Amino acid sequence: MTQEQQLSRPPGRKALFRGMLQVALSSFGGGMSAWSQRIVVEQRRWMSNESFITGLTVARLFPGPNQINMAVYIGAQFQRLAGAIAAVSGILLVPFSLLMLIGVVYFQFHAAPAVDRVLTGVVAAAAGMALSMGFKILHVYWRDPLALGLAALTFVVLEFKGIGLIPVVLVLGPIAMALYWPRQQRHG
Repeated sequence: MTQEQQLSRPPGRKALFRGMLQVALSSFGGGMSAWSQRIVVEQRRWMSNESFITGLTVARLFPGPNQINMAVYIGAQFQRLAGAIAAVSGILLVPFSLLMLIGVVYFQFHAAPAVDRVLTGVVAAAAGMALSMGFKILHVYWRDPLALGLAALTFVVLEFKGIGLIPVVLVLGPIAMALYWPRQQRHG
């Protein structure tokens, strides 16, 4: 039985709202992509890992916050515009309200050393979640030397050459798309 056959039935608007709310509330401190993959693919089985990675790639290519773009992608995939609105509402409504409340509290107590230590721990956890997501999607591309080469080139250019994200996306994005554009197979 393939993973496609094991997918659950498509979610409705309420399920999309609750699922994206779960993503937003689970990823306190960062790692939203990893939590999104865990909830959408592994727990709720709405999408295959390959479909999720495609959506994540599309979400990262568009301007704006990746997870908002991803929520639009997921919601629209199943319930069109109404699904996109439900998913975006789920990912924004409660977290935005909590953020405003936390902001008020933070500005009252931000000088306390304990607050700084707590935030350091949250940043470390967020870095771990991002690393976890990288390893989760690595197996999809492990046997594709071209994909690994493009990933390594992108990493080196961003990390060691000091070139900004926008120029890298504008140059390497079209190159990657051209290299992977579906071509008609020759039958000999």
